[in-house]
Amino acid sequence: MPTHGLMRILAARLDEMAHSGRLKGVENVICGVVPGRDVYGPRYLIEGEGDTPFLRMNSNSYLGMALRSEIIEAEERAATVYGTGPGAVRFISGTWSPHVALERRLAAFHRRPAAMLYSSAYATMMGLVAPLVTDKTAVISDELNHNCIINAIALARPAEKHIYKHLDMSELERALGFAAKTCSRAIVVTDGIFSMRGDHAPLDRIMTLVRSYDTSFAENVILVVDDSHGVGAFGATGRGTEEYTDAPPADLLVATLGKAFGVNGGYVVADHTIIRYLRETSPFYIYSNPITPAEAAAALKAIDAVDSPSGAALLRHLRLMIPRFKAGLIRLGFETLPGEHPVVPLLLRDTARTTALVAHLRRNYILATGLTYPVVPKGDEEIRFQISADHTPDDIDTALDALGHFVG
Repeated sequence: MPTHGLMRILAARLDEMAHSGRLKGVENVICGVVPGRDVYGPRYLIEGEGDTPFLRMNSNSYLGMALRSEIIEAEERAATVYGTGPGAVRFISGTWSPHVALERRLAAFHRRPAAMLYSSAYATMMGLVAPLVTDKTAVISDELNHNCIINAIALARPAEKHIYKHLDMSELERALGFAAKTCSRAIVVTDGIFSMRGDHAPLDRIMTLVRSYDTSFAENVILVVDDSHGVGAFGATGRGTEEYTDAPPADLLVATLGKAFGVNGGYVVADHTIIRYLRETSPFYIYSNPITPAEAAAALKAIDAVDSPSGAALLRHLRLMIPRFKAGLIRLGFETLPGEHPVVPLLLRDTARTTALVAHLRRNYILATGLTYPVVPKGDEEIRFQISADHTPDDIDTALDALGHFVG
């Protein structure tokens, strides 16, 4: 069947994306890992770069769990017992004992009654908003929320949608007051950590507002938090933004297994009734295969590792590396944002300079990701560095030395 017309349109669209700076282009292909040694953490081999090892400063693996031997061994043991895939969606025959054990462990870790696994955190958010929305529901969202939240709201088609300025509690309160006039239910949804900037939502203050307006809605105000970048990497014990802000538990907390826990998949924790309802109504759960039993076993081991003395030591080390890197940026004259999360933005506020610095870092065998307009607003161009517990003081200093040569 000829597709010449479609090919022309798609090619033109790709050209336009390249011209505007939105084209992501060819991906780096990691083809090997060099274990850490002496005073350095692990390095990565990139296809086309020969045997030259690269320092990775753009990974969500905040605790380095993916390379820990006990996590790998747990996955290998489970694959030997259960095979490599679930074989079906869960309500048919795709639920295995590691899935159930992991859900129980996640609920206990977050001190919630129940948990539910999805194939990813993106699928989790896409799958839970629509079933909770009626024709009398208002959804209220921070303007810098993740793409999964934006698309989940679009899919849900609520009666009202309100977007408040980033972290602006006065605007959030006005939106709640406005929605209370016409809607019987409100859903407030926010990221815990905003992944482009590394700043966090004031969940304690948001919960205070939610509680104060709850009686204004016949079916309550529901708080949904996506803390995918927070859980495992933020808070004294890695329990995320709720722990860091000393906030009461959100009604639904979404997070990922694919960042700090180093495996794959997403999940939500909530009340038993909400979880039971989502199992019966959420299409991204019902009609999509779960993570493999082996991945579930590896994730279970990772949670145990985070929730242990060795995990506490990793978090303490991570909290030392973040200010070391930020202080170095400031010493070199760069601009960054305050915060204690391992996402550290280096604000360059110029597309050409951002692109040039990313290329300079690559020439110095450092992987970093530049974010330019229109991915971020004009004037907010940045390099998003991500610090990991895998990084040593010498790794941090290596990156700072390369940055210093750029400004020097």
